Parts: sequence; structure tokens; C-alpha cells
Amino acid sequence: MLAGGEIVTREGPLGLHAPYVAGSRIWFHRDLPDEVAVPFEVEIVHRDDDILVVDKPHFLATIPRGRHVLQSALVRLRRDLDLPELSPAHRLDRVTAGLVLMVIRPERRGAYQTLFMRQRIRKEYEAIAPYDPQLTFPRTVRTRIIKEVGVVAIKPSNGPPNSLTEIDLIEHRDGLGRYRLLPASGRTHQLRTHMSGLGVPILGDELYPVVTDKSLGDFSRPLQLLAKSLEFVDPVSGEERRFESRRTLRAWTSYDEWDAPR
Repeated sequence: MLAGGEIVTREGPLGLHAPYVAGSRIWFHRDLPDEVAVPFEVEIVHRDDDILVVDKPHFLATIPRGRHVLQSALVRLRRDLDLPELSPAHRLDRVTAGLVLMVIRPERRGAYQTLFMRQRIRKEYEAIAPYDPQLTFPRTVRTRIIKEVGVVAIKPSNGPPNSLTEIDLIEHRDGLGRYRLLPASGRTHQLRTHMSGLGVPILGDELYPVVTDKSLGDFSRPLQLLAKSLEFVDPVSGEERRFESRRTLRAWTSYDEWDAPR
């Protein structure tokens, strides 16, 4: 890539024998993979001068990563809204639907990202999972979650807990439960592992408790996990903010439609 002039500085291609310059920045573009189009739209919930709150669909990545670049919420929104400096304050798993807070003005990124890093934002999720009459709710789940590089599914780890979720059963019928999940931390796959650990894995989960192979073009049986609401004190205005997703979980409203092949 150096020999071909494909790595550049602000002044142009970086020479093959160019000396190292402390503090300098270089760029390169990698070839994009052939991506499977995700046939679902990102919905805008709120927009002002500083932030953009969107309702992300299942199967769409939050940010470019791996095989998902153009088919990510961030790239779509930057393009469609002409906001080249838009950045996420946090992110959701590709298979999770719901609210994502993005920052429009670069100088505001730190303020909003800090809300999530310091756990100063109340996040409420909803999930559909089996109903077990032997489980009592509400309950608090604490575990230790360590994400290993290259490992898809997280396994239980020994040591002091670093994740906490408050879980409550909203209602149940026909062997299914509708659950409210309130995470006090934001570990990878936290809600999915906590529900699976209770013996009631979230419907449509292809990782927990058993890893299953699902093609990128298979949009059937989406994970029944929804980032339902975000509530926080705005770090810029001091205003109390609350946003709610307009989406519903299909397995609860129409199980047969959710279970049908696509």
C-alpha cells in the first residue's frame, strides 16, 4: 500500500521511506466488502443542534465494523442527513433494536459520551423470553463479564462482579414473559447473558445459550430485545430528557409473524 501510494497524509501519498513524524496522521481506505442490504429503516426520534436520537431496527449495526460498513446506522445517517461529523455516544448490538443517542457537534461528544461512561443515564430495555413460574421478580443479577478477543459468545468468569441488571416481569401469557431490564452497567452482551443465565434466554438469540449459525441475509426471528427508553440530565442545557422507542417486539404482539421465515 505504501509503494502504491495508497497511504496518504494531508500533503499527499506517504513515501515508502518517509521518516516517522511524531503526532502526524495518516489515512488509508480499505476495500468495502460486499454487504447484504438491511431492508429496515432508521427512524428519527429527536433532533436539535447538539444531538440526534434514533430508533435503530434489528439487524443494522450501529457503527461500521467488520462486514458491516455501509449497512450501519452511522453511515446511513451521515449520508442521508448530510452530517459528516455525526458520532454515536454509545452503541447497541447489531441484532438489538431501539434508541441510540448520537452527537452532531464534535465539541459536544465528550459531554454526552461521559454520561454513558459514568453511568449517569437511565436505560430501560424490554425483552421477550420464556416464562418460568419458579423465578421470582423483581430480581438483581450480578455477574463478571469479560469479552475475549475473537470469541463470539461470552462465558461466565470467576472474580468480582462487574455487571448488574435489575430485571422485572411485566406480564406473561402462553408460556412467554415480557420483561423490563434496567442495566446499571454496559458490558458486552450483558442483558443477553443475564437472561440466559436465569434459564430464560431472550427469543431469537443466536448466541445464548447455544451458538447457532445464521446467515447475514436471514432476517427472520429477530432478537426480541429493545432499547426502550433513555433518560438523563442534559450535560449542556441541564434539562431533564426522556426519549422512548416507538417500536414493539413482534413476538409479543404477533408471535406467528415473528416466527415466520423471511
